[in-house]
Amino acid sequence: MLVIPPRAELHNRPVETERLILTPVDESDGHELWFAINGSRDTLKPWLPWVQYHTDPVASGRFAEACATDWDHGRAVRFVIRERASRTLLGIVGLEQCVHVHKSCDLGYWLRKEARGSGQMTEAAHACVEFGFRRMAAHRVRVAASTQNHPSLAVIARLGFRFEGIARQAEYCDGRWLDHAVFARLSSDT
Repeated sequence: MLVIPPRAELHNRPVETERLILTPVDESDGHELWFAINGSRDTLKPWLPWVQYHTDPVASGRFAEACATDWDHGRAVRFVIRERASRTLLGIVGLEQCVHVHKSCDLGYWLRKEARGSGQMTEAAHACVEFGFRRMAAHRVRVAASTQNHPSLAVIARLGFRFEGIARQAEYCDGRWLDHAVFARLSSDT
């Protein structure tokens, strides 16, 4: 079974990297999430179907509340990515669709427009995947990205995931069907 530490434990001792701090998404993050999403709508919307539902700060607040509930019920662990120096909210990285019996989950992430191209998503995603393997005892982490989303595919490549195939028309997003390149890493992969 997966082992999901309590959110309070991670708020007291967050996941830290050289430049970033990762803490569980909390209800209090809703307002900042709204500004990050709304300010990056043009770069997020082509790849993420949920962006259209973040219509106001209340919707982002509901998302933050749902993240906390998902964590507490063992369905997903989502982290707010903050720049260590400024504490600016940069985005979200998380392990979704936790299947305890199979010790598996899916990596998901997004980054606000101003932080793109800085290597911070690779840094945050690496920390999240390692958290999954080391702290949650995950056996398999899967990730998928549109075959046209080259920045996301580059992050996946830098994380050492292995290509497993193409899921044709896997997602309807921004008025079109997207094929997904599917990748995975196992706890036994080096």
